[in-house]
Amino acid sequence: MYSYEERMRAVELYIKLGKRLRATIRELGYPTKNALKGWHREYERGQDLPTRSVPRAPKFSEAQKQVALEHYASQGRCIS
Repeated sequence: MYSYEERMRAVELYIKLGKRLRATIRELGYPTKNALKGWHREYERGQDLPTRSVPRAPKFSEAQKQVALEHYASQGRCIS
């Protein structure tokens, strides 16, 4: 993961160099082209980058997990 400062430095250099991916990557040596494009998109939306990534919501609720465990246990299956 890159720090907020490293991402901002990359985006600012990318804009300064006329949105030239290869020149930016050659100068800094660290972002990939897709990462740099994504950071730039985020920057364009809000004129800033998020300082932290937003955690995802769990795929299954605790109730759904419990029902699945009970189902496997009732069928004589291994829970692990």
